[in-house]
Formats: sequence, C-alpha cells, structure tokens
Amino acid sequence: MDSSASSAPDLTQRAPRSPRLRLGGYVLLPRILDKGRALLAGKLGEYKHSAQGMNRHFFNFTGVQFEAFMAELANDKRDGEMLAWVQANSPSPRQPWEIAAWSAYQERRGPDSDAETWDNFGASVRKHNPTREDIQSYFDLLDLDDFTSFGGPA
Repeated sequence: MDSSASSAPDLTQRAPRSPRLRLGGYVLLPRILDKGRALLAGKLGEYKHSAQGMNRHFFNFTGVQFEAFMAELANDKRDGEMLAWVQANSPSPRQPWEIAAWSAYQERRGPDSDAETWDNFGASVRKHNPTREDIQSYFDLLDLDDFTSFGGPA
C-alpha cells in the first residue's frame, strides 16, 4: 500500500471533517481534502467528490481547477502543503479579509428564496428528523447528515 492510501480517511467508517473547519481561513477545504484522499484510496463510501455540489463554491472562489487540485493531492501532500499549493495556483489570490468574508457567508448560507429550493432543503432535514427546526444552513445540514449517517441520533 502506498503512503497516500494509508493516510487517507476511510469514509466508509467515519465522516469527513466538518465543512465549518478552516484551513488558511477557507471553510470546506479540510473536508475537500478528506474526500479527495478517500477517493484516491478507494475509501469514499457513499460520499461524492467532484467540482460540483458544495465543492464548487471553493473551486469557483479560488479559481483552482479541480483536476489540477486532485493531481497535486495524489502526490500525498499534507494539509499545509495543499494550502500552499492552492495559494500559489489561484489565478486571483485572495486577501485574508476576502477569505474570511467568503467563509463566514458559506457558513450561514441556506436555501435560496425560491419555494422549490426550500422544499428540497426541508425534505432533506425531515429525512433525518421531522422536528428539527434548528437546521438553517447547508453546513448545519451536512453536519447533521454526517452525524446520523454513522449512527448518531438526529
């Protein structure tokens, strides 16, 4: 087994890191790293990892290409090395205040104002627990889904 496979989280056994955790000020980045390493090691489980979904917000903000990111991650880079790579390869490097503002927005971001988006969000919450009214953001929903997927009570 190569070293990248041994350092990859097994997402069939546990959830990736919370989207709220930050690396270099970026929310989502630690989770993206966990999912990327798990994908490379064949341990992604039922998680999805691509330039779509929640990940797209990080890749759009940094301007880093998903394929290049994954190629670099395949070199068994640690978190700090991947952060340095993102900073060096972002076509429009962001200032710390921009990263902080973007991350704060992502933490609070919930469904858009249209009824269909709210209905889909509500259905996702009800899948875990029909009485939860405290789940307001996508990060709340991801944390709840991760927790309940591995046996936690909703």
